Amino acid sequence: MTGTFGGALEARGVKADEGRLVGMTEGEIEVEDGVLVIKRIQVSYVLKADAEHTDAIGRAFELHPPKCPVYRSVSGSIDITTELSVEPVESA
Repeated sequence: MTGTFGGALEARGVKADEGRLVGMTEGEIEVEDGVLVIKRIQVSYVLKADAEHTDAIGRAFELHPPKCPVYRSVSGSIDITTELSVEPVESA
């Protein structure tokens, strides 16, 4: 999902390379009939970007899940949520 989000950002002129976009994923597993089953996945993104890109970032974030092959493949059986934290780009 991070790659899809990064591509959506880049398509909107928001740099997502060189460590600007980091995705962290955490799954929650439950036991069903003695079998471990992934029930929930939380994807947390941290993006370093300028405030001027706020609208483009919001659109990319909102629209990226249904464009992602992984999301489309597993979202029918696993609850997937995403969150985004945007931090200012550090000046050189």
